[in-house]
Amino acid sequence: MNKRALISVSNKDSITDFAKGLVELGYEIISTGGTLRVMQEEGIEAKAIDKITGFPEIMDGRVKTLHPTVHGGLLGKRSSRIHRKQMEQNKIQPIDMVVVNLYPFKETLQKEGVTDDEIIENIDIGGPAMLRSAAKNFQDVTVVVDPDDYEQVLEDLREEKQTAEIRKGLAAKVFRHTANYDTTIASYFTKEMEQEFPETYTVTYEKSQDLRYGENPHQQAAFYRDPLHTDMSLATAKQLHGKELSYNNIQDVNAALESLVEYRDPATVAVKHMNPCGIGVSDDLFQAFQKAYDADPVSIFGGIVACNREIDLQTAKTLSEIFLEIVIAPRFTEEALEILTQKKNIRLLEMKMNEASATSYHKLTTVKGGVLVQHNDAGKITEEQLTVATKRQPTEQELVDLQFAWKAVKHVKSNAIVLGKDNQTVGIGAGQMNRIGSATIAIEQAGEKAKGSALASDAFFPMPDTVEAAVRAGVTAIIQPGGSKRDQDSIDICDKHGITMVYTGMRHFKH
Repeated sequence: MNKRALISVSNKDSITDFAKGLVELGYEIISTGGTLRVMQEEGIEAKAIDKITGFPEIMDGRVKTLHPTVHGGLLGKRSSRIHRKQMEQNKIQPIDMVVVNLYPFKETLQKEGVTDDEIIENIDIGGPAMLRSAAKNFQDVTVVVDPDDYEQVLEDLREEKQTAEIRKGLAAKVFRHTANYDTTIASYFTKEMEQEFPETYTVTYEKSQDLRYGENPHQQAAFYRDPLHTDMSLATAKQLHGKELSYNNIQDVNAALESLVEYRDPATVAVKHMNPCGIGVSDDLFQAFQKAYDADPVSIFGGIVACNREIDLQTAKTLSEIFLEIVIAPRFTEEALEILTQKKNIRLLEMKMNEASATSYHKLTTVKGGVLVQHNDAGKITEEQLTVATKRQPTEQELVDLQFAWKAVKHVKSNAIVLGKDNQTVGIGAGQMNRIGSATIAIEQAGEKAKGSALASDAFFPMPDTVEAAVRAGVTAIIQPGGSKRDQDSIDICDKHGITMVYTGMRHFKH
């Protein structure tokens, strides 16, 4: 008896060549719907599924392969005398191969103007059932879900070297594929029903690239992307030049983008080791970049620069004079590319940037034995939400500086202190075990620029020492969440020295 292959695919790339190869190897082809028509058009002899089941396709094709003749042919264990006898009694012939890929649910979701009915109709039922049946019985059945495997499967069959171990590997791919498919569907329904933290939390990512190593050379790593993510991110970026990104590059790029979305005017964020080292905002990109560079011309060396406007020739010339790992922008002019691509190792990333990119999303942090899930920190404060805690009210310019510094400190590792002035960071203190330590670093970095600047703290002052340091440095305005038992101590020092201090009522811890 000839071996039989059941072929029913949504992605028809290379399927006729594969089917012809199976026919040459003596396989009988069973097929369904559109796949069957493609076979017939190519002159490939194939039986319709209803000729095998004796039951017509019904309900617009919703029911066609969900039949004992199909699943019995897939699940029947050839080594079991009982299974063989029951197959014979029920006139079930073995099916030796299943070639299936599923209705394009993910692609349907991403279509513009798609309706709920279209989405629901693209949830495949029969396909996953056949794949799972075949994969469960991998000892006897070859299951193929990925067109990239067609050539290798044919080669193994021709050379008679397809083993149960090879079939087990194909089965493993099937279960990953169906898990990914079901998770995408589950995510759609969970989002539709606004179930923020359901009883089980399932996520799925698709491999974008293998990485040379992780944070350090002895750590293995890979980058996976969210298949449904469309906002500004590395997942949607286009690399125009340079070698592949490393694990640390990807972390830094993400940090730069999360900070950059805070700004609507032309802005540049320079990042080093996941902390901003310079942020500048101006009326044009070149001036914004100059501010970011001047904020810390030492730390930017070997760093990452993200801009929210097109890179022009003038900006590109200045960028080319600095050693940078990566430059990110929505666009590069041809002249800018000509300049920057002369630097062999610089990576140039182009990605769309819009206000939607600042929307809320779930942030996952793995811990031993589990995962923490929270909303990303999309919290914002308007001028109207600020509370002035001191006798002196902030001036108009101080309000601008305070809000700029507050946007910046949100993206600096805690404990975080940022000094800002004229839409430029002039001092950044990050990740110290106590707040005064971060304040000391920021103030020392700012030097004379600290005079007349605004100081932002990501959390309240447990002691008045940071305010005392700000007084000595010449800071004139402070923004912080408030809420410490010793808030009054800080207020009294501010009032004594004529400093204005405002509360946000919101903190921005970033661990």
